[in-house]
Amino acid sequence: MESTDQEETSIGNPLPAHAIQDLTSVFYIHPSESAGSTIVPFVFGGSGYRSWRRTVLRGLSVKNKTGFIIGKIQKPRLDSPNFAQRERCDDMVTSWILNSMSKDLRDSLQYFDNARELWDELEDRYDQTNGAKLYQLQQEINDLSQGNLDITGYYTKIRKLWEELNNLDTNSQCTCLCTYGGKSKMHKAELDRRLI
Repeated sequence: MESTDQEETSIGNPLPAHAIQDLTSVFYIHPSESAGSTIVPFVFGGSGYRSWRRTVLRGLSVKNKTGFIIGKIQKPRLDSPNFAQRERCDDMVTSWILNSMSKDLRDSLQYFDNARELWDELEDRYDQTNGAKLYQLQQEINDLSQGNLDITGYYTKIRKLWEELNNLDTNSQCTCLCTYGGKSKMHKAELDRRLI
């Protein structure tokens, strides 16, 4: 059997071998995805940024696109064969992020040149530790009582508040690359301390 530059598609039409896409590539975009798609189930309107941020990061991770917002996927030279694909994907990621925001926010942010600039602007605007929010969460935790909740419901509610507090409290966020489990031990010790 001779080797050719073409493969047969499922309907019998020849498909150029170079048109076959690597599904694991950061440049791969599924045919069902479009610039009008959303990657989160709710719209960000200016509050609840950290929750929205986590959901967007998960959505981009599933699509293998987080590198566009964290700067891992650098812009290639104009003569690079990947230039057009990279620009197309970056525009798609930018559209997905904008589509997951309210119209007012979207209108004020749509002139950023790429997904990384847009993401950095969102971080600057909304990812500020808010002293009032920290205080509010600590008060909710202090005032929480089991009341009519069963133990599972009570634990779920307090655990949600703790996680939100941990994500908001920059003093408890460790960014080191621990290989011995120190970060998880520190997190567990913090949770245990709160139970006392």
